[in-house]
Amino acid sequence: MKDDYFALFGLPATYTVDEAALDTAYRTVQSQAHPDRFANAGDAERRVAMQWAAHANEAYRTLRQPLKRAIYLLSLRGVDIQAESNTAMAPAFLMQQMEWREALQEAVAGRDVARLDALLRELRGEKRERHAALGALLDAGDDAAAGGAARQLMFIEKIEHDTSEAIDRLED
Repeated sequence: MKDDYFALFGLPATYTVDEAALDTAYRTVQSQAHPDRFANAGDAERRVAMQWAAHANEAYRTLRQPLKRAIYLLSLRGVDIQAESNTAMAPAFLMQQMEWREALQEAVAGRDVARLDALLRELRGEKRERHAALGALLDAGDDAAAGGAARQLMFIEKIEHDTSEAIDRLED
């Protein structure tokens, strides 16, 4: 079993991933490792097949999501983004984050779905731009800056998720 998720699927270890190739490689690995293929095998073989299938599932989920893929790629390069302990951010980003949180709270308090939709569009646009910048940083080998960009994207995705949930709650 290959530990490196990219190697497992025969893909280059890059931020940009050919999603069709990833999907095809995943299906191939799953067909080889699916526990049903080992139904008549011994306990040890079935256990290994289940572990291999679980590993392939985790690898696929990681590589399918750009932020998880970036964080994983950084970990392969020996960079720990310290998501839990390093909350240092540029003051401008912290201010923007506070503005988004305030807008979210005010829209929820006012039950303003249109305002939440507008916030969600803004967050998704910001996320697209920041993913492009993150990819450029990774491609340039600027891993320290890429780690900071990944941490910022984690905050943006959290606010995006909270906004989407607020819309769902108000529409129900």
